[in-house]
Amino acid sequence: MNITLEQAEKIIVAAKSKSSELNTKMNIAIVDSGANLIAFARMDGAWLGSLDISIKKAKTARFFDMDTGIIGELSQPGGSLYNIEHSNNGLITFPGGIPIKDADGNVIGAIGVSGSTVENDHAVAKAGTEVI
Repeated sequence: MNITLEQAEKIIVAAKSKSSELNTKMNIAIVDSGANLIAFARMDGAWLGSLDISIKKAKTARFFDMDTGIIGELSQPGGSLYNIEHSNNGLITFPGGIPIKDADGNVIGAIGVSGSTVENDHAVAKAGTEVI
């Protein structure tokens, strides 16, 4: 199963809408089930440094099929995933990356959002996933 471009574009629209509601400017990345970038949007004025972070959040969420915030909790010193962020050419282990599932619960891709607080990043990513 794989996310379609049409689905990815709908996710970006929903994520941009939530970002505007929160008065933030975000970088929004969508990857397919193989962690390949399928769609990306950088809102006008969004931080340039967050571009790479959003893509890595999406890839991290897909590589491990869990929210990046959960991976962050598990990767603290003494945690079962300590130092995982150094694998796979660099992972992002704080909130803003969420796997995208189809109606049957199959992971078909992931979203990564960066450009504000991690709470806002997660809220925007979650809003995007809710349209699928």
